[in-house]
Amino acid sequence: MPPVTAADRRLLRHFLASIAYRMQKALTGAPASFADYRAAPGSRTPHQLLRHMSDVLGYARTTFSDGQWRAHSLPTFQEEIARVHEQLELLSQAVASDDFRRFTPDQLLQGPLADVMTHVGQLAMLRRLCGSPIPPENFIVADIRPGNVGVRQEPPISPDGTWYEAEEEPW
Repeated sequence: MPPVTAADRRLLRHFLASIAYRMQKALTGAPASFADYRAAPGSRTPHQLLRHMSDVLGYARTTFSDGQWRAHSLPTFQEEIARVHEQLELLSQAVASDDFRRFTPDQLLQGPLADVMTHVGQLAMLRRLCGSPIPPENFIVADIRPGNVGVRQEPPISPDGTWYEAEEEPW
């Protein structure tokens, strides 16, 4: 396996912080009913998505330690949110300090981390579908810092005051 550079570690930690930021944006201010919202029969609820995200992040941590990870379902939505942030923190610490054993940084990014970010997008979509859309913002200027993977995230720097709704295009 090629050596892992400081730039690799910084980029991965920034991506983990981006996951935390966007996840909290999708969860903050959600109605209590959001945790159990189901868009269609057989689809995951936000509560179930968070458990799965913990599972994927725990699997990603096996990059740094041998073993397996399987998250059990926690009773409350808030506990699931806290566990995802805990897994993000543990993974961020491991990326910063440990040796990669099972996967390269590229594999970690293309596999479990991209999967978790996809699920963050699903949470945002479910918010809109349940009637509680999240306010838009320009993420490129968001105050996202490597290592900040907790529940407390910085407020938007550039919130977008205009909400563009999907329009029918005359094709």
